[in-house]
Amino acid sequence: MQEPFSPADLKARIGRQVRLEGWVHDVRALGGISFVLLRNSRGVVQLAVPKKAVPPELFALVAGLHQEDVISCLGEVKESKAARMGFEILPASVKVLARAATPLPLDPRGVTPASLDTRLEWRSLELRRPETAAVFTIENALVQGFEDYLQGRGFIRAFTPSIIGGVSEGGSEVFKVDFYGKDAYLRQDPQLHRQLTIAGGFDRIYDLGSNWRAELSHTPRHLSEHRTIAPEMGFIADERDTMRVEEEMVVHGVENVIKRCRDELAVLKLDPELPRVPFPEVTFAEIYKTFDKLGRPLPRNQDIDDPSLRLLAGEVKKETGSDFFFLNRFPSAVKPFYVMRVDDEPEYARSVDLVYKGLELSSGGQREHRPDKIVSQIREKGYSTEGLEWFIEPFRYGVPPHGGYSFGIERFTSYLLGIENVKEAALFPRDPERLQP
Repeated sequence: MQEPFSPADLKARIGRQVRLEGWVHDVRALGGISFVLLRNSRGVVQLAVPKKAVPPELFALVAGLHQEDVISCLGEVKESKAARMGFEILPASVKVLARAATPLPLDPRGVTPASLDTRLEWRSLELRRPETAAVFTIENALVQGFEDYLQGRGFIRAFTPSIIGGVSEGGSEVFKVDFYGKDAYLRQDPQLHRQLTIAGGFDRIYDLGSNWRAELSHTPRHLSEHRTIAPEMGFIADERDTMRVEEEMVVHGVENVIKRCRDELAVLKLDPELPRVPFPEVTFAEIYKTFDKLGRPLPRNQDIDDPSLRLLAGEVKKETGSDFFFLNRFPSAVKPFYVMRVDDEPEYARSVDLVYKGLELSSGGQREHRPDKIVSQIREKGYSTEGLEWFIEPFRYGVPPHGGYSFGIERFTSYLLGIENVKEAALFPRDPERLQP
């Protein structure tokens, strides 16, 4: 098995023989010559098959190829001014590895348009589109950049459980599972176990994996299953320490995309800019005044709704030029029990969202590490401490100030690439209507 060639690799091999394997992206027969566009995971390459230059059986085989047949080709890389890439392949042999049924239920060339539902139903064919494949190559580069940055800052990856014995954030938006006859739940966020890992003496960790929310939401921003990268760090001064890590993580992710995904960005006709840091920060105390000036007062002790968040993002963009900003010091009334409040302003919590182009990318901030405060906030929220003793007890034995965030991978990918629906940035998305493929 050989590593697939990219068009750039082949351009450096003019005059040499190579073996290529991939899918027939398209076939064009023009009298005495046939052209095959051969696609693999690295790009599309043209094969030129002149009738006079190849054996009759080879010409007949090529003429009988259909879109999405899988072939192996041995041939010479020849310079060609007429070819779009400046070269093409003259085959010496072609072997059919697999035939594609006809007609295709979806056109991977994108020539015949299809609805989003159809494209998700036939996801494996849709993934063959260079534009779709580019999304996931870029998403991989983003995550690679995130991890490289965190690992370079002393974070280690931790695998926390996806099945939990209780609801971590309150509410009913959880998926219940049968765990050997007991009720259990798919996690909404790897939050509490990250904190327990810090309590265990690891001062910098991150989790990378799936989370689930049983929301009957049909907006283009929501998934029932989504991926996050979620760092947690000990010995912080306050929530702003987590903000500095997060903004640098984002910069490193985008920088890695710009460095490694030139071809994919070209396919999508995108040229992203490297974000400038530090990202602006606004607090709820400030935005109450902003919305009053705009004639749209924001109710106290409530979360901010999506239209208001987009309006705020527009105001921040006008003032700072930044598509990113941190929204800090949320009302403590709307935050979970584990979020630290501001001691001298208990109306507010040390809770931070990162917002990008009007979309919440992450939620985080400083956690409460004082056991008496944790217990009082659990009771204040109306929960029983009995069901949370497994979480509370370790805090009685010395836990440092700590904090972190959970950053949505598909959300950021989709908005960075200008994709309207986050489902297009999930390989096999799950929503209230879709459980297959």
